[in-house]
Amino acid sequence: MIINAYAKINLGLDVLRRRADGYHEVRMIMQSIGVHDELTVEKTQDASVKISTDREDLPVGEDNLIYRAAKLMMDEYHLPGGIRAVLKKSIPVAAGLAGGSADAAATLKAVNALYELGLEDSELMKLGVRIGADVPYCILNGTALSEGIGEILTPLDPCPDCGVLLAKPPISVSTGYVYSNLIPDGIVHPDIDAIISGIEKGDIYEIARNMGNVLETVTIPANPVIADIKKVMSDNGSIGCLMSGSGPTVFGLFGSDGSMQKAYDAILATGFSGELFKTEFYRKGQV
Repeated sequence: MIINAYAKINLGLDVLRRRADGYHEVRMIMQSIGVHDELTVEKTQDASVKISTDREDLPVGEDNLIYRAAKLMMDEYHLPGGIRAVLKKSIPVAAGLAGGSADAAATLKAVNALYELGLEDSELMKLGVRIGADVPYCILNGTALSEGIGEILTPLDPCPDCGVLLAKPPISVSTGYVYSNLIPDGIVHPDIDAIISGIEKGDIYEIARNMGNVLETVTIPANPVIADIKKVMSDNGSIGCLMSGSGPTVFGLFGSDGSMQKAYDAILATGFSGELFKTEFYRKGQV
């Protein structure tokens, strides 16, 4: 079967505290977008996981989340065979867009279907959190409030339509570094409830006005180009722009006035971004 794995952005990302187990309590608004990887999965008779991809820099062994997801299903349900997976990668790597988690989620769904296990999404989500905190959301998709370490999910109304411009500078950011250097006290926390209110009203301007990401306080000082990209988007008609996840990707929201193309051209001219995408929100169940 062929299945799409959709990237996500964070319309709001707040970190409440660091737990005793080292994880962080978060409160986030998650939103799927149209940029996606394509995963082709087939059953094999031998109990192995074989992965190939169009990106030479990606691991295809046990470090790949596709491998870990498939192996988890094989071990948990004593499957009589394995899988072969072919990945066409479009989501930027290590970008704050949950690309690896999306691929893992797609693998769980594909193995469930191919082996006719009949598992509900809620059951797959419980498995998914054992792979990574973003995997349950990537199974759910759409618009959602994410709490706990990311595994407590509340579906929200779909966001109103708008254009989304993604810009990933050619740098890498360590999520571990960002979280370990975050000091939740003394920083401005986004109003997550105000974003939810904007979603309920279908008001993209209220959503944009209240967007915020506390991780910017760590990632931007270490990587000023992120602030440079945000400024270009703001100067060229963005309704609102924000870093996604721990970065370094920046997204901007745009209306239908053609400003997204203007911002795209402006960022392209600066050379700030290595990867640039024009897309939109993805709605759960959309083909």
